[in-house]
Amino acid sequence: MIRDLESGSSEERMTSYVTDKKKLAVCFLGVFISYFYYGIIQEKITRADYGEKKEKFVYALSLVFIQCIVNALFAKAMLRLTYRGNEAKDSTPFCWYGICATTYLGAMLASNKALQWVNYPTQVLGKSCKPIPVMILGVLLARKRYPLVKYLCVLLIVLGVALFMYKENPKKVTADSSSWLLGFGEILLLVSLTFDGLTGAVQERMRAEHQVQSHHMMFNMNLWSIGILAITLLTSGEVFHFVSFCQRFPHVLLHILTFSLASAVGQNFIFMTVANFGPLTCSIMTTTRKFFTILGSVLLFGNSLITRQWFGVLLVFTGLTLDSLYGKAKKKV
Repeated sequence: MIRDLESGSSEERMTSYVTDKKKLAVCFLGVFISYFYYGIIQEKITRADYGEKKEKFVYALSLVFIQCIVNALFAKAMLRLTYRGNEAKDSTPFCWYGICATTYLGAMLASNKALQWVNYPTQVLGKSCKPIPVMILGVLLARKRYPLVKYLCVLLIVLGVALFMYKENPKKVTADSSSWLLGFGEILLLVSLTFDGLTGAVQERMRAEHQVQSHHMMFNMNLWSIGILAITLLTSGEVFHFVSFCQRFPHVLLHILTFSLASAVGQNFIFMTVANFGPLTCSIMTTTRKFFTILGSVLLFGNSLITRQWFGVLLVFTGLTLDSLYGKAKKKV
């Protein structure tokens, strides 16, 4: 009888493990496909020349504002479809979503602003370290516990992505630029990473203390983002220039709509990952997504990888394999 119970319990654990792995695979594919298309449309919007004067689309805040509106509508629709009018009550304090939205927008703004002082490869390398502050601040603020192997896995993945994506700058460093160990651009990247870690820590507390659902989190964070961005757009006056641009080139609105829909679908899978597997898993997923996109592009177009990049690929796959086998977080006692 005891053996039967133990066998049943073992089978249930195995079934749950397989189900979780399938769900994680679906989330990863959803994020990968959605944001791959998202990136293509973003290129069309921001890189195209508009009109005879070859104007550029420079209204980033307005684009994010529309994106947040579509995200919020999508999340609300999913809540209605999921619960069919009997929407489950969310016990998470509304102000927590405000903190998440503020830190999320702050991270995005800081990393984008950093490009004014650092080159793109430096920014990409900085953002590839995102899982590290998410883990550290999750431990410090959300009282999350991880096995030692988890830290090793994250370190291997971050180092691998950094080695793979690093591009040597052929320009020589001037005396002025090397006089400071950290320039303003690097400080902005550190601020962005700190905000990423804070976002993850608050989301971990939501998940642990209130069992927040993915679409509740998605809707409320985007609702806060809409409010913050609306104030910013009105005070800066960007919204009026954006409306004028759209009146001159109305065809851009179709690209903005498809861009926002791709964002909504991708964000849906991101919040599903956060709610079911935690923000650290989500940050690892989004970090490796860019790595796999570039790796796939390189292999498809027959470009060769140098030794450093192959070593980076080995580190990433080693880290992901170890994480899938041994990197499960410890439960709080």
